Amino acid sequence: MKVVLKGLSKIISLIITPEMKKQVFILLLFLSILAQAQNPELFEEANNAYANEDFETAITKYEKILENGETSVAIYYNLGNAHYKLNNVASSIYYFEKALQLDPTDEDVQNNIEFARSMTVDDIPVNEETGFQKKFNSLISTFSYNTWAYLAIALSITFVVLFLLYYFSRNSLQKRIFFGVAVFVFLLGGISVFFAFQQQEIQFNNQFAIIFAEEASVKNEPSQRGEAAFSLHAGTKTRVLEDYQEWVKIELPNGTQGWIENNYLKRL
Repeated sequence: MKVVLKGLSKIISLIITPEMKKQVFILLLFLSILAQAQNPELFEEANNAYANEDFETAITKYEKILENGETSVAIYYNLGNAHYKLNNVASSIYYFEKALQLDPTDEDVQNNIEFARSMTVDDIPVNEETGFQKKFNSLISTFSYNTWAYLAIALSITFVVLFLLYYFSRNSLQKRIFFGVAVFVFLLGGISVFFAFQQQEIQFNNQFAIIFAEEASVKNEPSQRGEAAFSLHAGTKTRVLEDYQEWVKIELPNGTQGWIENNYLKRL
């Protein structure tokens, strides 16, 4: 078997010359650059369609960008606005929520999602967190997971630079200053890493969804024969607790739980 593989390897190396490899590499690089260059053009076309109040065309083009694997706060934000203009409440809130997942601090998204939420039917009170837990979660939510991670990397690099300055410095005062600042930066880096993992845990362990059905019956068990406990309407945000066949167990912000058909909602 090894002899056969070795022989095949030699044949392939004879067929695919170094010049051919170079040409293939250049072709792949060109295609990659071309694919990346299409998205800004498509984004501009979508923006122009939105500016001309052709919201359906704008939505189609923004979604095409997402299909190409590119995501950003701007794309989700513009999608949310376009759906809002068409009175698509559920889709509008869904995309605003997607934007907030990338940047929880974006004030424009925060303001517009409140406008969209004002169009929903369900008015569900929220169980407010109190004390230390509320402050802690508020602090973690200051930045997204990616931002905390980038901050930790930047602080790590800064720590290395400060440590090298401390190590090679010959002045005792400078060594003390560099050492003290390095320790402080190291602690900040550790906190950033901790917050990044906490934010990641919140995102992955707390899955949410938006109700897309105009009216969805929530039952007390995962069965069509189950008793209807209450109804939800388009745009309401729920927390996903459990999946069972075509049913999903959800929890509302006030702690109320129930089972809903999977096709009635869209997960964030």
